[in-house]
Amino acid sequence: MRHYLCFVLWMLCFYPTLWAQEIPAISTDSLATLLETSRDYYYRYDYVNSIQANTQLIDEAKRAKNPYYAFRAYIELGHTYSYVLKDSIKGRINYENALKQAQLSGTDSLIAWAYSAFGNLYAETGVYYDKAITYYKKSIAINEKSPKGEVKNLVEYMNIGWTYIDLKEPDKAYPYLIKTKQLAQVEKQSILLHLNLQVLFGRYYLLKGKNNLAIKELKEVATVSEERDFVIQAAEANRYLAEAYKLEGDYRNANESLLKQIAYDKRVFDKDKVSALEEASAKFVLQQYQSDLEIAQKEREYNAAIAEKSRFLAYIFIGSFVGLLFAFIVIYRLSKTRKRYINRLFHKNLELTQAKEEAEKLSTLKTQFFSTISHELRTPLYGVIGISSILMEDQKLKEHQDDLKSLKFSADYLLALINDVLTLNKMDANGVKLERTPFSLRRLLNNIVRTFSFSLEQNNNQIELSIDEAIPDQLVGDSVRLSQILMNLVGNAVKFNEGGTIWIAIESLDCSMDRTHYSLRFMVRDDGIGIPKENQATIFEEFSQVENKNYSYQGTGLGLPIVKKLLALHGSEIHLDSELGKGATFSFELTYEVSENTYQAPELASPFKDIFQYENTFENIHILVVDDNRINQKITQKILEQRLFNCSLADNGEEAIQKVKLQRFDVILMDIHMPGMDGIQATQHIRTFDKVTPIIALTAVEIDEMRKKIMEAGMNDIILKPYDVSQFLNTILRNLNPVYTKQV
Repeated sequence: MRHYLCFVLWMLCFYPTLWAQEIPAISTDSLATLLETSRDYYYRYDYVNSIQANTQLIDEAKRAKNPYYAFRAYIELGHTYSYVLKDSIKGRINYENALKQAQLSGTDSLIAWAYSAFGNLYAETGVYYDKAITYYKKSIAINEKSPKGEVKNLVEYMNIGWTYIDLKEPDKAYPYLIKTKQLAQVEKQSILLHLNLQVLFGRYYLLKGKNNLAIKELKEVATVSEERDFVIQAAEANRYLAEAYKLEGDYRNANESLLKQIAYDKRVFDKDKVSALEEASAKFVLQQYQSDLEIAQKEREYNAAIAEKSRFLAYIFIGSFVGLLFAFIVIYRLSKTRKRYINRLFHKNLELTQAKEEAEKLSTLKTQFFSTISHELRTPLYGVIGISSILMEDQKLKEHQDDLKSLKFSADYLLALINDVLTLNKMDANGVKLERTPFSLRRLLNNIVRTFSFSLEQNNNQIELSIDEAIPDQLVGDSVRLSQILMNLVGNAVKFNEGGTIWIAIESLDCSMDRTHYSLRFMVRDDGIGIPKENQATIFEEFSQVENKNYSYQGTGLGLPIVKKLLALHGSEIHLDSELGKGATFSFELTYEVSENTYQAPELASPFKDIFQYENTFENIHILVVDDNRINQKITQKILEQRLFNCSLADNGEEAIQKVKLQRFDVILMDIHMPGMDGIQATQHIRTFDKVTPIIALTAVEIDEMRKKIMEAGMNDIILKPYDVSQFLNTILRNLNPVYTKQV
């Protein structure tokens, strides 16, 4: 493929304009016609007539004293003998004659072309790479003497880079690949040149171990090649893409790329098979032609040696018969090999298809299992967290505050662990999608700090929070994922620090000209035990832990891997700076859009304190709670009534519909999973006669899995159980009629 690409590039990119200026004006029409005729025969596999036309062109060009066309004829003969007849000796002889004609013409461009042809000849052997590079460099040195010499050397730089890649010497290849890339921007080049150059960059990155960069380059080549049906480039790109994915451990994408490579290889194989048969036939005709020439020569000597002639003809006949028989044997063996290859491919495809179907089935079962277990675990946790929160607010139980805090902390920790496992599972299945919703950055950070109040007290730690004043408070992004990232980093710092300080700092790095987007750096630092250098590369692996005899608590080893994967979803990465005994600093950078929404629901300062101590109350607000679980029902009712809301209860969807028909409610809290008519069906029915009343979904299933169904049913918002009381009340306030929210 390389010699063909280089030949085309020399012909199409650089030489047409040069020869228009340099060809001597001595009867060139007939010579140009002969050249085109020989090339036409070559591409139609008529090598006999191609050789005859080039031989005639050499004779006429020499008579016309036109070394350019003699040079071109020798170059064409060199290609025919080197790459068609695989006769490198005759190929080299013709290239040497071409070089002589180039030197005779005194044209640097022709001499450079001849050296390039020698380079391709030695590169194709797969052995004499040093000689190939020497000739390429000779061509470069000559081209540099002429105007636009750098551009003329584009192909030669690419050839040298290609050769070093084949030698698996990426550091030597890199300067030439970069030079080629730069020169390709100077003048418009063939799309095939750009694609082959990108494949070489992909192979370079593979050799350097930069698999992600290799994947980026090769995916782009594969996409363009598949769109434009460049079969060879598509096969090459997918071959190395499969290798890159395999090195990254991404076996799913590796298998997909391998299947694509097999499909394109089959197309190349079929096309090459047809070309090979045509080429074999043409070779046979050419051999016959050469044999006829030899026979004719012997016939001219017949009068001098009849006996010798007879023996020679007998040898020729036997040789031709053996050659023909050999050709048929080769064709037969190729046919059988092709059939075996196709049969193996068929069985491999069947195995891959079965494996793919089995993997998809297991993935579906795994997703269903986690969805079910999510609901079944979160529902009782809602009861534990809710009851403990209510009891903590009961003044009669002040002496049991520490016990209740411990109970709630344990439940919160168990919930966080469940969320980590579910999040990790979703990310492994590519099920996590980033949301774009408005949120208050400072409120989010304050809530995170309050969440760790019990842990801080237990370990005698303190948190210092610092937010750059230049950062707007109202941003747009996925606050849930940001909260998960910070909770895991802060939680990690709190767990492995005693009697110390944890610093959370957010600073503005940059903002857009119109101040609609801000790049922020988040930093979580502690002065705890630190992380040894030898463990810093492994702590982001799943279930990896740094053992320390001074700390009995080790954790699950999921927090930091989740942080790394969530940041990857944002297009960012985590940075760690730590020394043993000197604490650790984790930092990352994210970009957020500034929210245009200026309204803010009141911040609920603490789940342990009644924040509704205003002159205005909510006695006129009537909320319907629909939940089949009596414990959850009572907890929700208790939380609402403590805030002076009026509250009604419904045990199922049918009862909820009847109550909404008979009475007006300001908000409906609708559980999703209920026996009989579930929350989705009940909401759809209510929306047939009431399209105004806000309906908020209560669900213990991951929001991403239910959001579309919930919103399509006509609900206004979602609360994930078990919920934080302040977030729960904020969601209700956000969905109340404006008259109530203005009171606050």
